[in-house]
Amino acid sequence: MAVLMADREVDYKELAEITGMHPVTVSKHKNSKIMPSRLESETLEKYCEALKCQPGELLVWMPESKKVVEEQTAVA
Repeated sequence: MAVLMADREVDYKELAEITGMHPVTVSKHKNSKIMPSRLESETLEKYCEALKCQPGELLVWMPESKKVVEEQTAVA
């Protein structure tokens, strides 16, 4: 999400204003390295509309086994 925002020259405050979301929420999503435990489709739609992108440009699916390996590597 941070890359798309930079490409479109939109900061988190502006994106919050466009989407109607709280700036702290947008900042957390922007800076998060992991998928939020719950992401409403409405939220994803707001981001896609505001950034003029497809959901696949915002999300990357990682199999659970790969996540575990990455988490274990980060801890070590």
